[in-house]
Amino acid sequence: MAQITLKGATVNTIGELPQVGSMAPDFKMIATDLSVKTLADFKGKKIVLNIFPSVDTGTCAQSVRTFNQKASSLENTAVLCISKDLPFALARFCGAEGLTNVVSLSDFRDGNFGKSYGLTIVDGPLEVLHSRCVVIIDESGKIIYTEQVGEIVDEPNYSAAIACIE
Repeated sequence: MAQITLKGATVNTIGELPQVGSMAPDFKMIATDLSVKTLADFKGKKIVLNIFPSVDTGTCAQSVRTFNQKASSLENTAVLCISKDLPFALARFCGAEGLTNVVSLSDFRDGNFGKSYGLTIVDGPLEVLHSRCVVIIDESGKIIYTEQVGEIVDEPNYSAAIACIE
């Protein structure tokens, strides 16, 4: 269980992020067109998992915008923006913002992504949502970078994340 904070108040996650060097757990999430996407759909690419509580908050929206901008220069890389928001909300946000360099995925159906990656919040006002994290997976499916953002309202360390795949 990881301890993080929400505006200074301690909250906990269901577990810990997978270890760097381990194989990424598979997942099944829903894309904005309501298709099912799995880890295998991105096989052979570097994958940035930008994980957040809800695209309808300022920090979460900014992380999607920032990774969209940075993704445009990354070769053979997929940026997956993941939350428990409905696929319709994710599509609305990216459409309104003109964001085309990221893939939005929703874990709304069963929350298994958040559970298997150890990042579901288990108490506090955001209980059952995802904590803010970045996980980077290499072309072979191995995790090469993780960040569990300690304070939910803070942005992730974009520079450190991007540096490990450039």
